[in-house]
Amino acid sequence: MKKKEHIVKTIKPGSIAEELEITPGDKVLAIDNTEIEDIFDYQFLTQDTYIEMLVEKADGEQWLLEIDKEFDEDLGIEFENGLMDEYRHCHNKCIFCFIDQMPKGMRDTLYFKDDDSRLSFLQGNYVTLTNMSDHDIDRICRYHLSPINISFQTMNPDLRCKMLNNRFAGEALKKVDILNEAGIRMNGQIVLCKGVNDGKELEFSIQKLMEYLPNVESVSVVPVGLSKYRDGLYPLEPFNAQDAGEVIDLIEKYQKICMEKYGTHFIQASDEWYILAGREVPEEERYDGYLQLENGVGMMRLLQNEFAEEYAGLEGDDTEREVSIATGVLAYPLISRMASAIEKKYTKTKIHVYGIRNDFFGEKITVSGLITGRDLISQLTDQPLGTCLLLPCNMVRIQEQDFLDDLTRDQVEEALQVKTDIVKSSGRDFIEAVLKHEKE
Repeated sequence: MKKKEHIVKTIKPGSIAEELEITPGDKVLAIDNTEIEDIFDYQFLTQDTYIEMLVEKADGEQWLLEIDKEFDEDLGIEFENGLMDEYRHCHNKCIFCFIDQMPKGMRDTLYFKDDDSRLSFLQGNYVTLTNMSDHDIDRICRYHLSPINISFQTMNPDLRCKMLNNRFAGEALKKVDILNEAGIRMNGQIVLCKGVNDGKELEFSIQKLMEYLPNVESVSVVPVGLSKYRDGLYPLEPFNAQDAGEVIDLIEKYQKICMEKYGTHFIQASDEWYILAGREVPEEERYDGYLQLENGVGMMRLLQNEFAEEYAGLEGDDTEREVSIATGVLAYPLISRMASAIEKKYTKTKIHVYGIRNDFFGEKITVSGLITGRDLISQLTDQPLGTCLLLPCNMVRIQEQDFLDDLTRDQVEEALQVKTDIVKSSGRDFIEAVLKHEKE
């Protein structure tokens, strides 16, 4: 079988690779006479202080390079394929999958379902374990890769098969035992579906997952996202305020138990539950260092605390400003309170806050990251926008500068006749973004 060829994309200036005259277009064939399967093999094989690397130049000549370096020192090579292998497609047909709930005609990448354990380590993706071979598990244990993010959904094997529409999904949970015995750190997620894995099933799952403490460091519970495109899919209902309160009560019950026994709150409710139930999000200490922040757990608390800390040091001024902010319905109340606080100290500053209803995916979708350019245009046309429209960074693909529906920032700016500014997610960035836009 032909060896894999990993093509060099760029070389870091001043790096070992530059010193060895490795150039873009070269192919890395092997390290220490070992074929490189993917990025994990590469990182593991390049750790030692002495390695031999086989490189093929553009003219076909092969160089065997002897490299002396510091332990774990980076060689300075970036490859054309960051994973150094093909991405693995998900073979499940989960009853809650959001990709199955998207309309036709969007860009191809939005329809790709990944279930690649390597992306869990590299990008924080959650994986079901159903797409992992014994070889994959063995490499994770051998390289001691941590943490891995796992979509548990339920610890009931039969119910997991039903939820993932995969007859091997329950059996895949045994891989957690292997990872646990190897001391691999894990973070978990449960996508909660009403009448399916909530109530007694959720309590059972929490109890079973507690058995893996401390290696399973945290588990988040998030409500299923339901778009309006569900024809022919498993019938799921949205949670209401009473449901959300019951979920919170159950989670907080086990947070107290886990804190007393293990010194960690362990099980976490995403921010949506508190907002849906009409309750204040928990204090910062409850989030155990925000282990599940990227999963929507604690984002509201962190934003509030960062804002309050920065706001306390502001003295205010009489500079005239008028800006607007577009956000999702979920965050609208908090963003409005923050905007009002700024207006109190900066009396000649006017901030228009708009909670954008998600007409594209349906009103049940309330997060800012799923707002499209079309919804911005349709709901903000003829509204007062000031000198700049501030948008959260998760609403736009930063490199491509476009929205989920492929409308670009330029197109939105032209349609609304206003400049836009992409704001990072911290409270300090929020304040700075508002105050830097003075009236001309």
